[in-house]
Amino acid sequence: MSVPIDWKEKTLGEFVSLQRGYDLPNHIRENGEIPVVGGGGPNGYHSEAKAIGPGVVIGRSGAGFGTAFYVKENYWPHNTGLFVTDFKGNDPLFVFHLLDALDFSSYNSGGAQPSLNRNFIYPIPISCPALPEQKAIAELISTWDEAIEKTERLIQAKERRFKWLLRELISEQINREKETGWKKVRIGSFLTESWIQDRDNDPKKRLSVRLHLKGVEVREYRGTESDGATAYFIRKAGQFIYGKQNIFKGAVGIVPRELDGYSSTQDIPAFDVADHVDKHWLLFLFSYSNFYKKLELYASGSGSKRLQPKELFRMKISLPPFEVQQKIAEALFFAQHEIDLLKQLAEQYKTQKRGLMQKMLTGEWRVKLDVVKRYA
Repeated sequence: MSVPIDWKEKTLGEFVSLQRGYDLPNHIRENGEIPVVGGGGPNGYHSEAKAIGPGVVIGRSGAGFGTAFYVKENYWPHNTGLFVTDFKGNDPLFVFHLLDALDFSSYNSGGAQPSLNRNFIYPIPISCPALPEQKAIAELISTWDEAIEKTERLIQAKERRFKWLLRELISEQINREKETGWKKVRIGSFLTESWIQDRDNDPKKRLSVRLHLKGVEVREYRGTESDGATAYFIRKAGQFIYGKQNIFKGAVGIVPRELDGYSSTQDIPAFDVADHVDKHWLLFLFSYSNFYKKLELYASGSGSKRLQPKELFRMKISLPPFEVQQKIAEALFFAQHEIDLLKQLAEQYKTQKRGLMQKMLTGEWRVKLDVVKRYA
């Protein structure tokens, strides 16, 4: 695609100057209000600033390799990042968006541990508009950043509320059986293990269980599945299912209708649930952190513990009346559903932002002249 005639083509080194950040070992870090920004973004505070804000830091190594971070105030650029020492007359917020949009994955100057060297990335060709248009573009893109940030803050608040609800409605710390209709029962009294052997043994129809209420999913097929030496068992829609090793991290689920007839080994056992127990209430119970910490007490094994069904069946719980189970499950379901919808909205905003950046940072879409004049 051709660059707009009034945009300048230059190298990254002509656009900004970069420098590796400064070491800051924990033993010399002092309490303060100056943010420390490195390869993974903000990572604490210090009493001294080494750079004047606003600033931009690119992850030089680690998980944040090639990711740009914008800092409004004075800050300490950590040695795990490269920071802009000279914006060369360009708008800092525009610089941030442009650097964040660049793909640095092919500029790794390290080995197994990725590392970004400024001399490797300085020759990268870029194009940019005049300062007023830079500011207008940055302002428009930042509108999406604000929407994403507000949505993510709302998600965090809703997640805190969900945890509070889960604790209040599911908590085993209260002697619930003293309440009307609640009974102390063994888990084995309402779960029956399913042993329907899979005769077809289709390796593309295997199940796994994700962590923390994420449910049951199809296991990735790698083409190296068992030729029949391992026994697989059919899992039916509505069955309760868990991972023997990861149940202590929340690996539980209910088999959905679309995965009816898929199979798993007995490492992921499945159970028919008695009619007087609401399956979704049961799922929330098993997803409560304090509860599955108790489950670990019933597990066997020395190093990597596993919870066998016979051990699970021995555990006692406080079982509420069926109507109460349904009300608890409904309240928690809607709270979780609200979080899921907000997460979808945040992803939509991020997708829209990526599309907008692709169009505006290449000049394919231009900002209207009256908008640019406001920043002139």
